[in-house]
Amino acid sequence: MKSGRDWVLSGWVLIPVLAVRAAAQIADYPADTVAGIPVNYTESLAGTYTLPDALVLLNGKPVKDTKIWTEKRRPEIVRLFEENQYGRMPGRPSDMSFDVYDKGTPAYDGRAIRRQVTIYFSKDKAGPKMDLLLYLPADAKGPVPVLLNAGFSANSNAVDDPGVKVGEIWGRDQKRVPATQGRGFGKLNVPAFVKEGFGVATVYYGDIDPDFLGGVTLGVRKLYLKPGQEKPAADEWGAVSAWAWGLSRALDYLVSDKGVDAKRVALTGVSRLGKTVMWAGAHDERFAMVIASCSGEGGAALSRRNYGETIAHLVASGRYPYQFAENYGKYAAHPETSPVDANLLVALIAPRPLLLQTGNTDKWSDPKGEFLAAKAAEPVYRLFGKQGLGVDEVPPAGQAVLHDMGYLMHAGGHGMVPSDWDVYLQFMKMHFVK
Repeated sequence: MKSGRDWVLSGWVLIPVLAVRAAAQIADYPADTVAGIPVNYTESLAGTYTLPDALVLLNGKPVKDTKIWTEKRRPEIVRLFEENQYGRMPGRPSDMSFDVYDKGTPAYDGRAIRRQVTIYFSKDKAGPKMDLLLYLPADAKGPVPVLLNAGFSANSNAVDDPGVKVGEIWGRDQKRVPATQGRGFGKLNVPAFVKEGFGVATVYYGDIDPDFLGGVTLGVRKLYLKPGQEKPAADEWGAVSAWAWGLSRALDYLVSDKGVDAKRVALTGVSRLGKTVMWAGAHDERFAMVIASCSGEGGAALSRRNYGETIAHLVASGRYPYQFAENYGKYAAHPETSPVDANLLVALIAPRPLLLQTGNTDKWSDPKGEFLAAKAAEPVYRLFGKQGLGVDEVPPAGQAVLHDMGYLMHAGGHGMVPSDWDVYLQFMKMHFVK
C-alpha cells in the first residue's frame, strides 16, 4: 500500500492490490495445480477484492468506541466465524478433571521445575484425555507468564527431557501407538524461556482430536454427538475448532496452577496449528497473546486473494474438509461471498498482542496475505489505543516489526527457524515483563 488509509465503501474496506516492495521480498513463482485446482503464485494475478469492515455492525451502523465493539461487533464476528468457518464448540465440560501426576520435578539441570498433568475431558477416564507438560523457572519468586505450545507430536517428543512420560500418537493405521514410533517436529527451547523468567507448556493436538478424515468418533467431538448422529452439524466444530477448544481446556488447568500468571499466557502453533491458535485466541479472550506461525489460508491469510492455498484447496475431497465446519465448503468457489475473512480474525485478537510469523518462500501460505490482513485489522487496534504494524509495505525478510501487532517474515519456507524463537522471546518480554 502507498498510504496507511483504507478506502471505505458501503461497510466494506477496499484494499488496493498494488505492486509494492513485497514483490522484491516474495518472488513470483510458476503456477501449479493441487487436488486438480489451480494455484497462483504471481502477485499481479492475485486479483482485487473487498473485505468485510470490522468496524461496521451487521445493521450498517459504525462501531464508534470499544464498548460497541466489545458488546456488539465482536460477538457478531465470533458468531459468523463459528457458523461459516470453524464451527460452534461447547463450553468447559462440567465433569472435566485434572490429574497432576508429576507435581514439580527439577529438570534441565535444576533450571526448571517440571509438572505433568492429564486433563480428562469427561468423568470416563478411558475416554478422550490430554497430557499437558509444564516447565516453570526454578528460581521464580511468584507466578510467571507462560508460552503454551500446540504441538504436532507427543510431549515426550517435544522436549529434551528423559523424565517426560512417553506419550501416544496417531499412527498411519489411525490407531494410537507409542510416541517412540513417531518423530519430533523440532524441540522446544525450554532453557531459553525459563532463563528469561517464562514458563513453557505444551500439549499434543492429537490427544484432543485426530487429524484425518473420519476421525470424529475417535476424539473429543464424539463426546458431544447426539444418539444416532455420525458427524457434527454443518455449523458445528471441525477439527481446528476442537483443537482450539482443547487449548482452552489447557488454559483452564493453567489458571488453577499457582505457579502460573494466568493473565499472561501466550499461545503459539505452526501451520494448521497456527490456524488453531488464531481461532483459539480469537474465541477465548483469556489468552493474553497469540504468536501464529505460517497459519496461511483458513488462518491469518486473506481468502479473497487468489494466491497460494485457497478455501477450495482446503475443503477438497481427500484433503482437509474435516478441519472446518461443513458450511465452510460453500465458499470454495466464491470466497468473496463469505461474511468473514482473515482481517476479521486478526481483529478479534485486539487489543491483545499478536505476532504473525511467516517465511518469504512459503508461497503456499501467502505471507503477503497475512500482512494485508493485519493491515486491514489495524483500525480495531487503534480503537483501543494500540499500535498496529505501523508500516505500509511487507518488511524485508528477517526484519521484524514489533508493536502491539507484530510481523516477522524469515528468509525461508514453512514453519520456524531458530532465530524466530529469539523474536518470540523479545515479543513476550515487550508485553509481559512488568
